Amino acid sequence: MVTRYAQGGGLDAAARARREQVRMAAAEFIAAGESDEQVARRFRVTKMSANRWRHALQTGGADALVSKGAAGHRPLLTAGQQRELMALIEAGPAAHGYLDQRWTLSRIAELIRTRFGVRFRSSGALHEMLTRIGASWQVPARRAVERDEHAIAAWRKETWPNIKARP
Repeated sequence: MVTRYAQGGGLDAAARARREQVRMAAAEFIAAGESDEQVARRFRVTKMSANRWRHALQTGGADALVSKGAAGHRPLLTAGQQRELMALIEAGPAAHGYLDQRWTLSRIAELIRTRFGVRFRSSGALHEMLTRIGASWQVPARRAVERDEHAIAAWRKETWPNIKARP
């Protein structure tokens, strides 16, 4: 399934490669002297696209028709840094000195700045990146910082059955 622009995606690498093949095939017909209208009809594109390809061929040769990769800004954090950021976020705010157990965009921006040396220009860009990598900042369950899961599990296993068994 190809993710469309409205769903946060664009063309994946395979789709970009297919489009590049179409441009290269069209280049042969353009070089053979076919008009923009003939190329557009043959490859089911607009005359404007055919004309753009013709102009690119004249100014930069076939290299000008090669795919330039995914559109948009390059990510500020590498894939490895994004994975590390998710691990830092999942460790919780307390692991980074915030005792109220709430992540905010400004706190995450500060974490990224100190850990990776990267500054986000806007909270919107940071929010978009966090959404893309799957981070969620929903209100946490209210639990004491001192909560000891092992002690609770032991109590449920050993003490609770005795209390429950009494008439």
